[in-house]
Amino acid sequence: MSSIFSKIINGEIPGHVVAENEKFVAFLDIMPLKEGHTLVVPKKETDYIFDLSDNDLSEILVFAKRVAAAIRKTCSCKRVGISVIGLEVPHAHVHLVPIDSADDLNFTRPKLKPSSEQLAEVAKKIRAAL
Repeated sequence: MSSIFSKIINGEIPGHVVAENEKFVAFLDIMPLKEGHTLVVPKKETDYIFDLSDNDLSEILVFAKRVAAAIRKTCSCKRVGISVIGLEVPHAHVHLVPIDSADDLNFTRPKLKPSSEQLAEVAKKIRAAL
């Protein structure tokens, strides 16, 4: 069975994509910790990030670096934090979260519930900054 991320990648369900290349895609988290919270995902469905090849693991971070720079330009924050948890969806992914303190990466905090229109506007701003 395809993961929800594979369904977004394949266009089976909507996603607010901010960046994409032949191997990776970045899209907004629909239940973000903060505005601009983005997921970076390999297109090839792999459950655990450390099961990625060495080459893909290094490339996903380089791809994420470019996306993080765009997030930092468009979202009010001191930095963009990175987290790899990998328990929520059986598809490797990296969280990029605009942060002002370490607590902004606390995944037990209540999530935001932006509308699809709000997500579309944030995605548009991040894409424009790439």
